[in-house]
Amino acid sequence: MKSKTFLLLITSVSALGGFLFGFDTGVINGAQYYLSQHFDLDPALKGWVVGSALIGCLVGALSAGYLSMKIGRKYSLIISAALFTISAWGSGLPSFLPDSVSLLVVFRIIGGLGIGIASMSAPMYIAEIAPSHKRGTLVTFYQLAIVIGFFVVFLVTYFIGDKLSVAENISFGWRRMFWSELIPSSLFLVLLFFVPKSPRWLYLMQRPEEGYGTLLKIHGSELAKKEARQIQDSIDQNLEKPKVNFFSKAILGIICIGTVFSMLQQFTGINAVLYYGSDIFEKALGFGKEDVLLQQILLAFINLIFTFIAMFSVDKFGRKPLVYIGCVGMIIGFLLLGVSLQQQNVGLVSLIGVLLFIASFAMSMGPVVWVLLSEMFPNRIRSAAMSIAVAAQWASNYVVSQFFPVVSESETNMNSTWNGSLPYFIFIGFIILIIVFTYKFLPETKNKSLEELEDIWD
Repeated sequence: MKSKTFLLLITSVSALGGFLFGFDTGVINGAQYYLSQHFDLDPALKGWVVGSALIGCLVGALSAGYLSMKIGRKYSLIISAALFTISAWGSGLPSFLPDSVSLLVVFRIIGGLGIGIASMSAPMYIAEIAPSHKRGTLVTFYQLAIVIGFFVVFLVTYFIGDKLSVAENISFGWRRMFWSELIPSSLFLVLLFFVPKSPRWLYLMQRPEEGYGTLLKIHGSELAKKEARQIQDSIDQNLEKPKVNFFSKAILGIICIGTVFSMLQQFTGINAVLYYGSDIFEKALGFGKEDVLLQQILLAFINLIFTFIAMFSVDKFGRKPLVYIGCVGMIIGFLLLGVSLQQQNVGLVSLIGVLLFIASFAMSMGPVVWVLLSEMFPNRIRSAAMSIAVAAQWASNYVVSQFFPVVSESETNMNSTWNGSLPYFIFIGFIILIIVFTYKFLPETKNKSLEELEDIWD
């Protein structure tokens, strides 16, 4: 019982990286409506302010592979926590700093670096401490933390905005929204000093005594011996193999499969809905300005509930079945939204479409991508391969967030043929591609140890 409690505690602490991921990316949703008016941003510049953090995410994810091998998963997360804290403070542009879009973008990029490092290091760390029969559930803690972060930040931005007039929100309310992140980022930074290093990283660094000591604390004596034996056998076998050639057909194939799957998560359109949800509710669904933040809370609540469903089913039903079910739901959701927009009949059906899409994503591509990325790569290439896959995901995220407002507000989208529905039909095409790709290329990883999964690729 003691080991189970310890495992749950360190999983929860590392999952705070996901909470800050959700909080940091979600805070721009609540703040962008007001800061866009404060700085009088046009659509392209608005896309740059919202999407700029994703440049940092890309660089952070690319550097995370090197950092996680060089200094370990734990200290990589500590660096990310420090970056979150700096970004939260600076994005509010304190009075002694210039009130400029450029400086805001700099601090958003710093926050993006923290997100990029955490988004690769946190799920990998959780996967490496979790027993195989609980790994899917525990890694889903990370996705759950992301959506809790979104939910909490929508509540925070709503209550900050609700207490102030529109003029006050445009002047300084959006600054307080950014500063609210200082509380969880500081907590994350402090708590990380109390979690152990990844046992698999310790074994890779030829420190088996420390690694076994951590396994003993996490799993108890019997399971620790089994895990230690499997990890050591895997490392010994890899030592006998030639140096990793990342351009070999086998290794490159594994990395490409993980990278494409990671990118496809973003081309579902999830972050277009999350980042620009207030714009969608106001312009596409006809809600008033005073209602958009409240509607976002509803969206985040649905996201949270269905992530819980994924958490309790991913180890029971498997990864691939959840992807199939979720993709069908996402397609139906965007069809409801797209057709109602196209027919200029927005209303309850449109809202149901958005919420069905969010629910379906939350129980499938949201958590399953992180679970598969954290477990599908062999030990000797996990850091580098996951770094590439996560970096590609952030690059895709940037493309979607940068161009969604441009496509959404384009003359083509607003003509009588599409009536604002074009982006959602584009996303449907990518979701169909996910079903085909999952069926053809992805293995089922349920209930297999990280070392057993290497045999699948071999």
